[in-house]
Amino acid sequence: MTDFLLELLCEEIPARMQQKASEDLARLFTEKLAEAGLKPDSIQSFVTPRRLALIASGLPLQTQAVNEELKGPRADAPPQALAGFLGKTGLTREQLVERPDAKGNVILFAVIEKPGRATADVLAEAIPAIVRAFPWPKSMRWGKASQTTESLRWVRPLQGIVAILGEDLVDIEIEGVRSGFATLGHRFHHPHQITIGGASDYVEKLRACHVIVDHAERMAIIEAKAQEAAAAHGLMLVEDKGLVAENAGLTEWPVPLLGDFDPAFLEVPPEVIQLTLRTNQKYFVLRNAAGALAPAFICTANIEAHDGGTAIVAGNRKVLAARLSDARFFWEQDKKTRLEDHAKKLERITFHEKLGTVADKVERVAKLARWLVEEGIVTPSSASQTVTPANAGVSSGGAPSPEMPAHAGMTKAELADMAEQAARLCKADLVTEMVGEFPELQGVMGGYYARAEGLPDAVADAIRDHYKPVGQGDEVPTAPVTVAVSLADKLDTLVSFFYADMPPTGSKDPFALRRAALGVLELLTRNVVRLSLWESITRALAGMTDLHCAPGIGDAEYELHLRSMNKTFETLPDFFADRLKVQQREAGVRHDLIDAVFALGGEDDLVRLLARVRALQAFVETPDGTNLLAGYKRAANILKKEAPFATAVTPAQAGVSGDGALPHETLAEAGMTATAYTPEPDEAALIAALDAAEPRATKAIAREDFAAAMAALATLRAPIDAFFEVVTVNDPDPAKRSARLALLARMRDAVHGVADFSRIEG
Repeated sequence: MTDFLLELLCEEIPARMQQKASEDLARLFTEKLAEAGLKPDSIQSFVTPRRLALIASGLPLQTQAVNEELKGPRADAPPQALAGFLGKTGLTREQLVERPDAKGNVILFAVIEKPGRATADVLAEAIPAIVRAFPWPKSMRWGKASQTTESLRWVRPLQGIVAILGEDLVDIEIEGVRSGFATLGHRFHHPHQITIGGASDYVEKLRACHVIVDHAERMAIIEAKAQEAAAAHGLMLVEDKGLVAENAGLTEWPVPLLGDFDPAFLEVPPEVIQLTLRTNQKYFVLRNAAGALAPAFICTANIEAHDGGTAIVAGNRKVLAARLSDARFFWEQDKKTRLEDHAKKLERITFHEKLGTVADKVERVAKLARWLVEEGIVTPSSASQTVTPANAGVSSGGAPSPEMPAHAGMTKAELADMAEQAARLCKADLVTEMVGEFPELQGVMGGYYARAEGLPDAVADAIRDHYKPVGQGDEVPTAPVTVAVSLADKLDTLVSFFYADMPPTGSKDPFALRRAALGVLELLTRNVVRLSLWESITRALAGMTDLHCAPGIGDAEYELHLRSMNKTFETLPDFFADRLKVQQREAGVRHDLIDAVFALGGEDDLVRLLARVRALQAFVETPDGTNLLAGYKRAANILKKEAPFATAVTPAQAGVSGDGALPHETLAEAGMTATAYTPEPDEAALIAALDAAEPRATKAIAREDFAAAMAALATLRAPIDAFFEVVTVNDPDPAKRSARLALLARMRDAVHGVADFSRIEG
């Protein structure tokens, strides 16, 4: 057994591609060896900006000989079939083996012995195939060979191949690049060739030449030394695993260095500085002991500088100063124009070709936000907690005082005015210089500009946070103005794209509608906002009417508009139901219970629906709930076989009273004749239990006390169990049979007042 080393040397591999490339190399190598019957004990893969490498341990020097059997025709097959099989296998008739099958027919088999091969030969074939089939996201051709499409494609020009099995070179040639024992060390510290003896000394020889081939080790070095550098100056490193991985992908010998910048730049919003450091420069952000942004950064050099990094830091400081100067210029220029004037430019930006401009969307959102407040859906008391800098996710100076919430003492009229104002300005920062440079700051910069021009804190906060939540785990706004604008924005997006018949399909969701729906659900449930889904869709569709039904619209266009509206009503509620299941799955809520409540119909208040679902889940997990569900299913199965009771009826329609009598018209439909009789004791007990439980459950549901409704249903558990134990439902007497079936229908419908138990699993 021996080890194999492979290294593919090239020009700089983009950092974002490195980890996946390392995984792909190990996967493809494993698959190719498996085809030849080889399986190494372990594979360790490496990647740096200039090389992909792997070490396969525990490979045999030769593959094992194997016998391969090919099934041929029957022994009495026509000569042409036999000749074709012999030509395929290269054997003679005498070399074929005869075997009977299960039917007694004699079948011919070719047994072909494949001798073992040298592992080096297998590798010499596998490596070129891997290189040519490598799945780079982007690749290139180079040199004279690039004149033909048959030439090699690689992420960057391939410069060298090291392929050593044990201590022997595996001879490989790919597009003029031949394998050898030599590779290159660090570009500056050791630019000369290094001779590699094999897998055993590869990692340490390169380390001696200032190349750390293990990506994870470079990440650990960057993180540890960056924290040390920050602590030495009394600062704290802002944790950023993605940036650590990116810097590890940019260096082969990482050396974190601390630098500083002019504190005067801190007058620019901190989010801008952070993005400039991280996105533009790949620097780490630092905070002081108080948690405020510090005028300092950590960059990652790729060399051990003779001067300790002084010149490197000075160069990075100079570049950063230019970047921050640009940011400060954008900040100052944008503040010279009021948000109201910025917003006028939104007429020049298309939201979607079928849905008008961003200005059109803003108009729809403003009307919807005002409606949410005026109808009392979002009120000053909707917020479940005060917005503070800590929970709003903004830095110092970016939020109102936690002692005085932005919405404190606000009347409904004031709240409506502020919601409309915030909605009309919430997209204005899209046309600013700063958001043009940093699209990630849309909303955030609008909040800063609003506060800078003296707009109310509630309006500035709503502009800043109206995109939230943007995904699971993101902060959910609670301030009422923000809730109104955020809800209006997301509802308009959903209704607009469903109206235009562009819902998500499969894994494709180009307009992030699933995220928007989850955002609506989070806002409603987190703030206990009592919103009718049907009514909100109706209000949002009014914006589509304004957009598409201008005076003089033709009949065909209006008919298309009506069809689009109806389609939205048909599809969007189901979409919300699916998203609700996704949202509640993590909270441990069963999807079948959500289906059971939705199946009742008419329940479009998602807060009330979830309260009902949670009470139902708590109930069905108790012994009473489990047994009542079993009794319900037994009753439902019996009723399915009986035509008059196959569909749900209300207790009034069922008409069963304490004496067990059934209305004459129902009997007539069943072809039966009414005959008075006295109910059996267990039958009478169930009737009495229903007489007591039905009104209690109905009243509890009316006051939205779903736990009490479940408790009322729980009283039916013992009577229904006893009923099925003693009473014969399909009695020969038609009157008894019909009355008992009606009693079961009454029990079923009493349960349906809470949920459709037929949808519940178990």
